[in-house]
Amino acid sequence: MNIEQARFNMIEQQIRTWDVLDQDVLDLLMVVKREAFVPAAYTALAFVDTEIPLPCGQSMLMPKFEARMLQEASVKKHETVLEIGAGSGYMAALLSHRARHVITIEIEAELQALAQDNLQRYGIDNVDVLPGDGARGWAGMAPYDVIMISGSLPVLPQEFLTQIKIGGRILCVVGDAPAMTAQVITRVSERGYDTVNLFETVIKPLRNAVTPSLFKF
Repeated sequence: MNIEQARFNMIEQQIRTWDVLDQDVLDLLMVVKREAFVPAAYTALAFVDTEIPLPCGQSMLMPKFEARMLQEASVKKHETVLEIGAGSGYMAALLSHRARHVITIEIEAELQALAQDNLQRYGIDNVDVLPGDGARGWAGMAPYDVIMISGSLPVLPQEFLTQIKIGGRILCVVGDAPAMTAQVITRVSERGYDTVNLFETVIKPLRNAVTPSLFKF
């Protein structure tokens, strides 16, 4: 396989056609080598338009999904990002090139170790991979400029809304299969939030995701 040709084809045929037109994002996908974060058994799938299996029943999301969420996050060099669900560390690696600091929370010990090892081997030093349950965010280091949630949620818990700064953004997928919506939620004031629906999708639920019946109104 010609890896660089496969990477180019992924960007031009899958990602650019999915309304990812930010040249900085497209360039970053050339720089951060996706195959370095794919389990060895699935290297041949590194640039294919599909989810890739990870340990603990999890998966790497499709390249076009990752790229679109990265574009919509619009991360700046001075910003701090919270990622919920480290997976293989690939999204954290992408975010690390755009942010000042990335904190990624992983509930599965095997995946935490995998992400940490991948990021260290890749020479990335502005990402902290922490063990924990991020289903209600990660209050200890809040507020954040950006929160990116890698699993779907039936509803977005209130805690996430309070953990971003004014001007901050939350990237999430909300709903139940087969009707889930990727959203970017921007905090516009102390109590005001602006929600933009990006696209319809279906991804695996976040472990321990809060269900509406647990909410108190």
